[in-house]
Amino acid sequence: MKILLVEDEVLVAELLADAFHKEGHETIVSHSGEEAVQLLRDHRPDVVFLDLVLPKMSGIAVLNRIRSMGLTLPVIIITGHPDVEDIEEAQRLGVTEVIEKPFVLKSYSEALARVTGGKP
Repeated sequence: MKILLVEDEVLVAELLADAFHKEGHETIVSHSGEEAVQLLRDHRPDVVFLDLVLPKMSGIAVLNRIRSMGLTLPVIIITGHPDVEDIEEAQRLGVTEVIEKPFVLKSYSEALARVTGGKP
């Protein structure tokens, strides 16, 4: 599966990308919203793991762009700072799941299984 990981914290991105890779997933990493939008166009991932707090362009703005591009791919929000308004807006925009950062390494496999119907 091709995953786009949008995470501005380099260490967190490296840990997650390594975990995804160990499970056989191709992972494209972006550290900004602007770069993520371009990577979406260029690489057409199967799923997006998206941090809400990003420099310049928020995760909600990225999610808006994903949906305005007509893409219906699963988007899994990862956040260390869950804000009720942001989560509600993400749900309105069709986010698939929300995982709090302390639990991402423990929960991403199950989230991927749910969004892909169990397919690797």
